[in-house]
This record gives sequence, structure tokens and C-alpha cells, in this order.
Amino acid sequence: MKAIGVEPGAGRPRLLDVPRPEPDEGEVLVRTLRVGVDGTDHEVIAGNHGSPPAGEDRLVLGHEAVGVVEDPNGTGFARGDVVVPTVRRPPPSGPNDYFERGAADMAPPEATVERGIDGAHGFMSEYFSSPAEYLLSLPSDLAEWGFLVEPISISEKALELAAASRSSFEWDPETALVLGNGSLGLVTVAMLVDDFEVYCLGRRDRSDPTVGILERLGATYVDSRETPVSDVPEAHEPADLVYEATGYAKHAFESVDALAPAGVVALLGVPEPWTFEIDGGRLHKDLVMGNKAIVGSVNSGPTHFRAAIERLDGFPSWFLDAFVTTVAPLESFESAFERTDGTIKTAVAFDSL
Repeated sequence: MKAIGVEPGAGRPRLLDVPRPEPDEGEVLVRTLRVGVDGTDHEVIAGNHGSPPAGEDRLVLGHEAVGVVEDPNGTGFARGDVVVPTVRRPPPSGPNDYFERGAADMAPPEATVERGIDGAHGFMSEYFSSPAEYLLSLPSDLAEWGFLVEPISISEKALELAAASRSSFEWDPETALVLGNGSLGLVTVAMLVDDFEVYCLGRRDRSDPTVGILERLGATYVDSRETPVSDVPEAHEPADLVYEATGYAKHAFESVDALAPAGVVALLGVPEPWTFEIDGGRLHKDLVMGNKAIVGSVNSGPTHFRAAIERLDGFPSWFLDAFVTTVAPLESFESAFERTDGTIKTAVAFDSL
């Protein structure tokens, strides 16, 4: 069967011929419909993150997937069920406390592998197999957009952790500042606009299509070249919640300035090593005297996937049509990996429902 993968150091994805998987007991064979492409895929392709499975020299890409059950193999699924897979699996050493507690998304990197990212083949192939416990059912009318469940789930977890950090008192947030108007930032704005006054900070000209989408959603675009993070409270208003999706290391500290008292910053970007100076004393004092918090978040679990399915079902159709800018057929998959002006979210289509 055909798959899309990468060899370490190759710098570009290529079409592979790999064996069709034979599901083991308790596993399901899934026919792939669509697989999304995101920044992590580009990091893996560039060789900056992740690795193939132990003892192998290539990695099948893809961690944002939706498919149809081809062979339930005696599990609780039925042939034709639409499913989305979670990403993390036990490491080669076997299950550990994180998996036994159902908290794989909280495991450190050495306690897990991630399909399509680090140590395990992904879903970017005509078929994939998965233990049934790592698959969630999706309504068939959402199959077209099901590959978005995984990225939405990432934000569902981050927002859950942010709220949990404020759970010792009655927290009634009204304003949110999203840092980054890439695909993850944009989908998070769509998640927040019904409940928050949302500001989204980016570095793109107003002609960029993401700005138009933000404003149609009802958010306010903030150009960081004109208004840095620390100046947002004066230019607009302090934020009860800051959601960081840029990987720009200074934002972790500048965001504290943007917070209202008792606010929280959720960090999701993964920066490269970078040494710079900060006023540590002022930062520490601001956190303490303002009852502010910073939380970090990566990956997501089944509860976040379920929440993401509900969230996806509530998105307006115009947003999904505008947000997904490229769905490339397998024979011309390369276009899903191109990053040009106007590109927001892309996917590879393997089959149709």
C-alpha cells in the first residue's frame, strides 16, 4: 500500500510502498480518509524533532487522522464506523503508570511514543491499524473534517488545564489573548469567541486571509509589529487568559504583563534553545502579587478528543471551508506540504467515505 514518510535528514516527504497492516488481537484495521499536516510534521521532516521506530530508517508521517473501520477484528466497532485515533502509545518497554492511569497525555517524552512523530509510524497511509482503546467514534457527517479533531483536542486540553489552575476560586474570565494566527491559534479563536472577548496577536499583514477569518469570527487582530504583547493591556485591555501558540520563547514571560489579576497563561509552543535576559525579580513579584499562573500543555487524551468532536460539530461551515485551504489527493500529496501565502490548514486525502 502507499504511505507518505520521511527518512531522517532527507528534508522532504516521499511516497513509500509499505505492507498493509495485519491487525493483532484487539486491534482494528482502518481505511484512511484524510490526514492533516501541521507544524510538527514540518519539524519532523526538517529533522528537528522526532525519530523513526527503533531499528528502522524511515517514519510514516501523520498524527491528525480520520478513517473508516475496514475490519473490526472482534472489537466493539463495526465495519463502516468513522473513527479518529489518539496519538500516544506505550514505549517499547511496555505500558507504564501514565497509560495505566489513562493519562498518557501527561507522560514525559521518555515514557511514550507518538504515532507519526516520535518512535512510531503514523497514519499517513492507505490503511492503519490501532488498538481499539485508542480509537474514538465520529459522526459520519463530520468525516470530511475529522482530521481536525486532534488539533482541536490540543486546545481543549490546554483550556482545561488553564481553568483547573484557577479552580480554587470563582474564576469568571471574559477576555482572551491568543498569540499566533497560524492554524492552531486560529482554531482556538473559533473555540473561544462565543464566551470571550478575543484578541489575536500575529505578524501578518491585514491582507492575509487569516485576518479576515479572525474578524469574521468576531475577534480583534493585533499586529505585534505595532503592539507587542506587553502593550496589549494599554492598547486594548488585560487578558484573563493568554493562549500561546507561537513557540517564541520571550512570549512566555511577556504574557505575564498582558494578564489581568488572577489570569493564566497557557503555553503550547515548543521553542528552540534561546538564552536572553529577563527581570526575574519583577516577573516573580508580578506572578505572586497578581495571583497569576503559567501552565504548559502538550498532547491530549480521550476526554479532550470527545470534547473536540463536539466542538467541531458546532463550528460554522464557512469557517471550516475558509480554514482548510488545501486537501491534496494522494497522487499529488506534495501540495499539502507547501507553505505559501494564503496557506492555513492542509491535508492529504487518501479515500472518500
